[in-house]
Amino acid sequence: MSIEDRYKLNKEITLIDIANELNVSKSTVSRALQNHHSIGAATKKAVQELAEKYNYQPNAIAASLFKKSTKTIGVIVPILSHYFFSTVIAGIEDVAYKAGYKVIICQSHELYEREVIVSKTLLSAKVDGLIVSVSKETVNMDHFQSFLNKNIPLIFFDRLPAGIQSNSVSVDDYEGAFKIVEHLIEQGCKRIAHFAGPLNIALAQNRLQGYKDALKKHHIPINNELIYECGFERTQGVATTEKMLSDQVSVDAIFAVCDPVAIGVMLTLKQKGINIPHDIAVVGFNDDPTATVIDPPLTTVAQPAFEIGVAAADIFLKQATDPGSGYIKEILKTNLAIRQSSILKNPNQ
Repeated sequence: MSIEDRYKLNKEITLIDIANELNVSKSTVSRALQNHHSIGAATKKAVQELAEKYNYQPNAIAASLFKKSTKTIGVIVPILSHYFFSTVIAGIEDVAYKAGYKVIICQSHELYEREVIVSKTLLSAKVDGLIVSVSKETVNMDHFQSFLNKNIPLIFFDRLPAGIQSNSVSVDDYEGAFKIVEHLIEQGCKRIAHFAGPLNIALAQNRLQGYKDALKKHHIPINNELIYECGFERTQGVATTEKMLSDQVSVDAIFAVCDPVAIGVMLTLKQKGINIPHDIAVVGFNDDPTATVIDPPLTTVAQPAFEIGVAAADIFLKQATDPGSGYIKEILKTNLAIRQSSILKNPNQ
């Protein structure tokens, strides 16, 4: 069958089809498409014109197997729609594309089983590296250990799991939590609830510890009744607030593990007619764009999301070029974004 007949039947055009049409070898066609110096100008022109005419597309998988590199980086995030994760991805892509890498993005939807499936899919696709923030359910790390066993660079960001040694990028969650709880104390709050994240994840543990140590520093007793293991979603902020109110637990402030939870808290309190901040002050963590548009604007801990993505991609590039360099761990600083949801005192008082 001629190349024209194959094209009319929507068959995939291959190097062999072009080689047969021009009566040259497959390797000659391959080198001509790569503009190799060993191929004459006339042959290059004939090959390139035929490839363009019949819309020849190189087999990227076959080429990658030959080169032992797919020039791709896999990224797994819990929820793609979250501003924080989408901004991290923007940082990863900014570095990756400049270095000639493509990025394959998957989301676990906060489900361990789906995280396992997508990680195995990326492993089968022979990605050159994996950058991941684990799901809230993830405890077993065997699916990630497979990457390390194959010497594929693995970088965790934001949510760093326990029980596996690898590269990581995070912010100083402890310091951020400590500073924002201390801010509440300086505003006169004494019964501060903490809606914590799942405690199998390091950031939730660190933010909880920062909360506790800020209370200790100011000689406020730690009351376990005021600590709720929540999640990372707005709906979980709503549910936890409703439980706290139905249990008639008295608080004057709530420190939520992240902004979506804090937004859920605020919406519920307002629905119940509770004034923010005069009845209950509310603070979060992330500095999501919604923090500035909700009423009152939300006090939170600002994380450098784009820079986290840049750092994760930079670590991948370092590991890819120097696999024996050892694990790299980066911890970035946070800043307080103080807004009306927590301001109880006149700054001049």
